[in-house]
Amino acid sequence: MTEYVSLVDRQDNETGIMEKMAAHQQGLLHRALSVFIFNDRKEFLLQRRAAAKYHSPLLWTNACCSHPRPGEVLIDAANRRLMEEMNMTSDLSHQFSFIYKAEFENGLTEHELDHVFFGRANLSPVPDPDEVSDWKYLSLAAVEKDIALHPDQYTAWFKLILPKVKAILY
Repeated sequence: MTEYVSLVDRQDNETGIMEKMAAHQQGLLHRALSVFIFNDRKEFLLQRRAAAKYHSPLLWTNACCSHPRPGEVLIDAANRRLMEEMNMTSDLSHQFSFIYKAEFENGLTEHELDHVFFGRANLSPVPDPDEVSDWKYLSLAAVEKDIALHPDQYTAWFKLILPKVKAILY
């Protein structure tokens, strides 16, 4: 099935619709979402992306990252993708948005207006193996320490989002 993304301007006004891979090949700004799940111990749920992902395979990142379908309400997209990737639900709330651009070795570019959602859960996810190869809950201190030691094992967007998340939580 061909997936499409919503192209947007810097104020998140939709400017068009494009096939997802073409948007990444051309590096065009498009709408995205990132979900952060925290347990009662204030640990982050991290996922390790599946080996077959079209970019950033086998890198650690936040609980869920994706693109809403054109016309899809953001919160609905966040809930849908959390269920599809991690087979779990949470009461999600929109926290902030930001724009970033990251170029990858395979020639693709993520240029996204990323909407970041937070949720709480103490569940053990049962991820879709086509999306996720591993998962774990880690404290902020443990995540920061591991990124300092192994920055190449984390996605570009996760490393950009983390300071913003920290500023909200702490």
